[in-house]
Amino acid sequence: MQPRKTVRKLAAEELFQYAVRYLGLRACSSDELKTRLRARAALGSDVEATIARLKDIGYLNDKRFAESYAAARLENDGFGRIRVLNDLRSRRVPASLAEKAVEQVFEDKSESELIDAFIERRLPSLVGAGQIEDERILARAYRRLRRAGFSSGGTLTALKRMAARPESIEEPPPEDLDEE
Repeated sequence: MQPRKTVRKLAAEELFQYAVRYLGLRACSSDELKTRLRARAALGSDVEATIARLKDIGYLNDKRFAESYAAARLENDGFGRIRVLNDLRSRRVPASLAEKAVEQVFEDKSESELIDAFIERRLPSLVGAGQIEDERILARAYRRLRRAGFSSGGTLTALKRMAARPESIEEPPPEDLDEE
């Protein structure tokens, strides 16, 4: 086992330069950056000053980050509302900003159309299969769609259209239902 490399602590100006370089590589929320900077700062007070300076010059903006991140998760990955909201929360975006960004991005989107697009793009074996007989395939698709952030109701509706026996698809137990 190799010894851990010690990280050199940075003074205020070096910390700012480090933050600018990091933001140039990867967009992040102010809380994410704050955590990273705390590990590198020689003085704890330099972290807050650096964050404030970055916000003043427009390099760090949680609202802009949340909106662009949500839009990218929808457009590039085809994820649903729940997944995008959870991803923003895991990126330490304040809850109110995350919810507003998700509402804005999903405002004109139909969940059923998003589910169909996700199935076509990410589950192509289901598209050409005709009426699906195997309940295990449907269960696997259900789990995959739920992980992608789609509601159980919308997911079940889409899968019932594909199932050979739609009446055999049961509603999920109450603890699996979305609270919206």
